[in-house]
Amino acid sequence: MNILRKILKLFIGILLFLIIISVAVYFLYNEPVPVGKQGPEAEALAQKMLKAINYSNYTKTRYIEWSFNNVHHYKWDKQEHQADVKWDDKQVKLNLKNYGKSEVFIDGVKMHTEPRQELIDKAVKYFNNDSFWLVAPFKIMDKGVERKLVTLENGKSALLVTYTEGGTTPGDSYLWILKDNGFPESFKMWVKIIPIGGLQASWDDWKVMETTTYLPSKHKFLFFTIDMGDIEAYN
Repeated sequence: MNILRKILKLFIGILLFLIIISVAVYFLYNEPVPVGKQGPEAEALAQKMLKAINYSNYTKTRYIEWSFNNVHHYKWDKQEHQADVKWDDKQVKLNLKNYGKSEVFIDGVKMHTEPRQELIDKAVKYFNNDSFWLVAPFKIMDKGVERKLVTLENGKSALLVTYTEGGTTPGDSYLWILKDNGFPESFKMWVKIIPIGGLQASWDDWKVMETTTYLPSKHKFLFFTIDMGDIEAYN
């Protein structure tokens, strides 16, 4: 009984510590979504950003390969709207136009029954999240995206984008912090899966692809590094 009491006290102590840390982080970092203004100035800043990352060549790029922290691995055929998603012993040949037509394999064996649908749902979730960390700057003109100009405390302009539809979590907002030439260097996030608004992640380790468009290889977020692996973009 004494051992159980000690374990229970330790568990309660750790839990209280985590709660205190979480509350402190919330009040230290949490910010409301900034107020922005839609219109020609916001659209001009968006175009400046797209030009800096060579959006035109991105639209002509057919294949993109990358990984997410060496756990999820992807080959995306943008032209055919297909994505090969691999993790552990699972592989989903994801049909991005019609998820139901996707093919699922476990250890190379094609699945026709459950967990087929479960793995398709996982692959969709993984792809939506992990591709966003790769190509989010190129998605600011997608259908259902609102763009607003925000003036920062230092007087510089930033671009607030809100995804009103599509993806896994519609309603999420991101404030893009740009260099003077329009190149993205970080964004702040207001997303459903993170209870603290305004957390910042870097977009500052870019690589030039074979198609001469730019893609990020790493992000720094709080105490973590998100590694996008050996990225390739080609035709």
